Amino acid sequence: MALLEARQVIKHFGGVTALDDLDLDVQAGEILGLIGPNGSGKTTFINACTGVVAPDEGTVHFEGRPLRGLSPWQISRLGISRIFQTNMLWPSLTAQENVMVSREKFLRATLPEAITGSRRFRREEALVRTKALEVLERVGAAHLAHQRAGSLSYGQQKLVEVARALACEPRLLLLDEPAAGLRAELIEAMGELIRTIRDQGITLLIVEHRIKLVMGVCDRVAVLNLGQKIAEGPPARIQTDPAVIDAYLGEPIALPGEPEPSIGG
Repeated sequence: MALLEARQVIKHFGGVTALDDLDLDVQAGEILGLIGPNGSGKTTFINACTGVVAPDEGTVHFEGRPLRGLSPWQISRLGISRIFQTNMLWPSLTAQENVMVSREKFLRATLPEAITGSRRFRREEALVRTKALEVLERVGAAHLAHQRAGSLSYGQQKLVEVARALACEPRLLLLDEPAAGLRAELIEAMGELIRTIRDQGITLLIVEHRIKLVMGVCDRVAVLNLGQKIAEGPPARIQTDPAVIDAYLGEPIALPGEPEPSIGG
């Protein structure tokens, strides 16, 4: 059984079909890339997996449990975390405080205990603060802990976003455009971070337009076009798939370390 199973998922927005009878599995321990043209349904699929939107038809199961009807916070508690295309940090909070917010589900102190600053609340708050710093260190951002999120660069904010998602201790991490807006050297660092996260036992689904990043880090790639899956397989197959080239790539894409292909030669 796959970690995440989507079957015959359909989602309409008015007269637009964002997802059209989509079947997609995410296997435990893999990095799955989800690519396709703008408007192909990639983010809609992530939203359907995290309770942001509800499919009109079809099912999504996580570890065999149906997700239909669950709110985003309930799905998070099951073990699914995500980052969004645009950074969603609280700019007035520090990086550490932003990460601390996502540890709420681990707190046991009551609201009155928080208001009065009870011993249990102070103990739990200290543990959450320590854990947040540990997670920032995991993504290489511990030095940003005490800086206001609004003062950080776009790339630094991305790292804090990933740290905040990891602080929920997910078994499945969904990354929507993790490399968007990053300089070339930061894209390479993001790829290394993605591999490290997988090596720590977390499964990943990545939506990304930086095709060479996808081809370099993913074990398997699925391609959407107009809400339908048009191809699925290892990167080496996807990069030369005629349907994918026609709908999205425009030309074959060389894997990292390979020579650029000669088009038409």
